[in-house]
Amino acid sequence: MVDMRKGLIALFVVACVALAIGLVVPPVYKLMTSHGLQTASIAEGSGEPASIGVDGSWKVVDGVGANSSQAGYTFDEVLPGQRKTTSGRGDGVSGSLKVSDGMLTEGRITVDVESISSDIEKRDINVRQHILQTDLYPEATFEVTEPADLSGLPDDGTVGTVTLTGDLTMHGTTQSVTVDLQILRTGKNVIVEGELPIVRSDFNLNSPQFVASQIAAEGTLDLLLVFAQS
Repeated sequence: MVDMRKGLIALFVVACVALAIGLVVPPVYKLMTSHGLQTASIAEGSGEPASIGVDGSWKVVDGVGANSSQAGYTFDEVLPGQRKTTSGRGDGVSGSLKVSDGMLTEGRITVDVESISSDIEKRDINVRQHILQTDLYPEATFEVTEPADLSGLPDDGTVGTVTLTGDLTMHGTTQSVTVDLQILRTGKNVIVEGELPIVRSDFNLNSPQFVASQIAAEGTLDLLLVFAQS
């Protein structure tokens, strides 16, 4: 009888441990291995010859299908024995540009950082509360500070590159950044893809307490923007 009771107790303990593992390990494993949601790139093969010129006033529009306006972040997470890239994205982005005689003279993009999410709620809560502090700093902006020549962009539906300098403001801090943008003139739209460099210490962005991980010092603010003339 004693041996049977010990056996039942042992089975009960094993069952409890198995249940705990089943409940705890999957979400922890997902948190440590998931790569999140990456901001899209310009869809391959989506270009067609431009049907209008580059001069004029342009505004961010929703876009269609794979070429849809969105913004997000990308950072590396340093885990025990490995390093992986983690991303989040959202569609809370707006902005406008002005181009005159082929020169981009004005431009401002605003990102609703609270709209950015990954595929893990716990990560998103940590990012919003402990890194971006979206209750205090709900938006990030990029404003063009130096004219850029767009006259050489191809009009045959292929992608060109333009280097742009501007002020990136997030978390209450403004820093000058220079970024190479991939730009596609297609039909009546202009599609812009870029990764704005972020050094966390430059913007006073603290690291959250993820499970056994640390956030790398450098990352990017990622943009895919579809513009139409306004």
